[in-house]
Amino acid sequence: GSHIAAPDPEGRGLEAAIRVALADAEVGAADVDFVSAHGTATPLNDRIETAVLKRALGARAARIPMNSIKGALGHTMGAAAALEAIMCLVASREGVVPHTAGLEERDAECDLDYVATAPRAARPRVSLSTSLGFGGCNAALVLEGDAR
Repeated sequence: GSHIAAPDPEGRGLEAAIRVALADAEVGAADVDFVSAHGTATPLNDRIETAVLKRALGARAARIPMNSIKGALGHTMGAAAALEAIMCLVASREGVVPHTAGLEERDAECDLDYVATAPRAARPRVSLSTSLGFGGCNAALVLEGDAR
């Protein structure tokens, strides 16, 4: 059975949210420069999210820097998506992508470019932020920053 706090094992809702967000923003996977992953550091969530990002972004997914700020801030629940969106815009403005605090040992199934150990110089123009909520509430937001 499933639990209200567990994500869909196939990630269908998150994948649909990503595809709708890209279409609404009139950008494609090739335009995405950075992903702020929901990234709860739980095996179930992170594996599903990685698989969904691979499906939604295709081969490009492996070349996009990604992070999660939950390791630094904790899971701020209802504020998480807003803080992640702000971080995307600040990364674009400041030219640096924060690292994923606490990411030391990677799961073999989470094999994308998760920025670990230190911030990375990057000035993303188009960022994708993903959010998963209890009961299957999924959201994705595309943000265009002021990359100069």
